[in-house]
Amino acid sequence: MFKLRRFLKDYKLQLIVGPLCKLFEAVLELFVPLVMAGIIDNGILKKDTGYIFNMGIVLLLLAAVGLSSALVCQYMASYTSQGAGTKIRDALFKHIGTLSHKQLDEIGTPALITRMTSDINAVQANVAMTMRLLLRAPFLIIGALVMACFINLELSLIFFGASAAIAVILYLVMTKSLPFYKKIQSSLDRISLLSRENLSGNRVIRAFSKQKAQQENLDGEAENLCALSVRAGRLSALLNPATYAVAYGAVMLILWFGAGKVNSGALMSGDIVALVSYMTQILLAMIVLANLVVLLSRGEASASRINEVFETEPSVKQLNTQKVKTDKSAPEVEFKNVTFSYGEGDSELENISFKIERSSFTGIIGTTGSGKSTLLSLILRYYDADFGTVEVNGVDVKKYPFSQLRGRIGVVPQKSVLFSGTIRSNMLWQNPNATDEQIIKALKTAQADFALDLDKSVAQGGANFSGGQRQRLCIARAIVGSPELVILDDSFSALDFATEKALRSALLKNKDTTYIVVTQRCSTVMSADKILVLEDGKLAGEGTHAELLESCKEYKEICLSQLKEAEL
Repeated sequence: MFKLRRFLKDYKLQLIVGPLCKLFEAVLELFVPLVMAGIIDNGILKKDTGYIFNMGIVLLLLAAVGLSSALVCQYMASYTSQGAGTKIRDALFKHIGTLSHKQLDEIGTPALITRMTSDINAVQANVAMTMRLLLRAPFLIIGALVMACFINLELSLIFFGASAAIAVILYLVMTKSLPFYKKIQSSLDRISLLSRENLSGNRVIRAFSKQKAQQENLDGEAENLCALSVRAGRLSALLNPATYAVAYGAVMLILWFGAGKVNSGALMSGDIVALVSYMTQILLAMIVLANLVVLLSRGEASASRINEVFETEPSVKQLNTQKVKTDKSAPEVEFKNVTFSYGEGDSELENISFKIERSSFTGIIGTTGSGKSTLLSLILRYYDADFGTVEVNGVDVKKYPFSQLRGRIGVVPQKSVLFSGTIRSNMLWQNPNATDEQIIKALKTAQADFALDLDKSVAQGGANFSGGQRQRLCIARAIVGSPELVILDDSFSALDFATEKALRSALLKNKDTTYIVVTQRCSTVMSADKILVLEDGKLAGEGTHAELLESCKEYKEICLSQLKEAEL
């Protein structure tokens, strides 16, 4: 929690005023047993109704002022906790946006969602309860001990013994419960993952009749979460009975020894009532403190998970924020001896070198897992090459600001992703200033005539469109505003051959745009200006269709697996 204190810097006034108000309420509460003792000794025993009436008014004033102070503290705590939670959530979301694809894969989407939601909620509750109770409860305990000493020093030893016993109980529960809360949050991550997979893959699960198996997986994780929660709950449940047992044992001792002192005249009846009241205050404060300890334990576990994300440094950093000057005479894209791997295993790409000229149509083809999509990710700088350089317009991609590099490239990802909203709102992602005419032109080029109503709604993930329609909409989104370079990562896979041919012809009418197309279909790249053939992360061939048929056996094998030799 201490590492997250930077998000509280705008709430210094609330952090001071709120606890002080709660402290003032505690001070007033400490006077109540003394007033009650006075009412018993000076009012009831002496039958002074005027004194009883006056002290009753004092009690009402103490209650009213204490309530007002508590309400002010409650407002300050809520304002601060919700504000800090909002800042943490915004900062965490922004930081996640800076992480590379590799780091996002390592942490996992479900884990990030849990940390953005339940973990931050736990931290918010932690801040609010700390402001309200962390100062008040210890002050009440210490104050009650001091007041007991003033009433009778010998009986106050019972208070100190009870307080020490309760403190030991709190410490034991806190140290034992904290590891369980960390495991509970990790189990929530797993449940979030299973739920997400089941919801997004619902059709696949039904197609293979795997509902029962998936239900069993989720039940198993839910039972694990239940077991962890029960074990943590058992520890927490020990707090109240243990503290009550110690406190009421102390009350019994006070009454036992106090009765003798009253009989001997060393104490008044009101003093015994005050001592019992102070013991009750200590008991209630200890219970509050015990529950606060449990809350702090959960908050600390959540805070450590949030800090884990904040402390993850992005592996791909923006090294320059100033717009760079490009070389118009240089190739659109150039790879120079590029080698890349995702981890410590074999290289995904090895010693790749090639040039893609401006206003050309380049196809990239290869078997599954040959590194085609990885190559595109290096152009967009989703990852950095281990060795070699990747240049766009004669400039190393590492020197570009992200906005300049990716702003000049239209991307159609392998997985067609649309966002809830309208056709118009989705089409404005590539160019926020695009006019309706530009959007309609892009839709027609992408053969997406079914979406010319720009106010038509788009369901989450584009669920109200077919796979082929989603692909065409993603292509239209990428070419809105005619970017200099358009990258299509296996973006024709859901299209029939007639639609693909019409789409390819429409795209190539724009002579000022460079196209890079990754595909499994040889028919898609046969007319390309250049074809790159990848095999096991290496560049197996480079040239036109006719050249590769003669010089590259890997390319010829791919073509023959799809077309007859006469068709080649």
